[in-house]
Amino acid sequence: LGRGLSSYRSQIQIANRGMRWMKPIAAAAFATMRPPFRNTDATLRKILTESKTVALVGASRKTARASNEVMNILQQYGYRVLPVNPGMAKLGETLYGEKVYASLADISEPIDMVDVFRRSEAAGEVVDEAIAVGAKSVWLQIGVIDEDA
Repeated sequence: LGRGLSSYRSQIQIANRGMRWMKPIAAAAFATMRPPFRNTDATLRKILTESKTVALVGASRKTARASNEVMNILQQYGYRVLPVNPGMAKLGETLYGEKVYASLADISEPIDMVDVFRRSEAAGEVVDEAIAVGAKSVWLQIGVIDEDA
């Protein structure tokens, strides 16, 4: 995270130098843009140390997919990971020894964290569902952005 902030500051400095070449309206619009939201290291540490049960939305049986690898790694680190994938659930499948659920609402036990492996367009709906089931936190993957969520 520290390196990312430094990189972000560098990008702003470079952008500010280049603004003199922009039309005044474009420069003013760029200058008022908010930086993307980022949790602090302390917040991330708290989420990762206090979470025990993770619902992984967008689970896949395909080993080349990031969601499959992350589920496997989280289990190796002692997390209980409940995969969510409507297609796999319909077929009654399991993944790494866990029953696959069609939705977060189908999970009967408390969820500490929802890990989302879906496109940005679907993130808001997943966040709404996570709130509805009382999940304590939601983790969106790098590049998944939904400001409204």
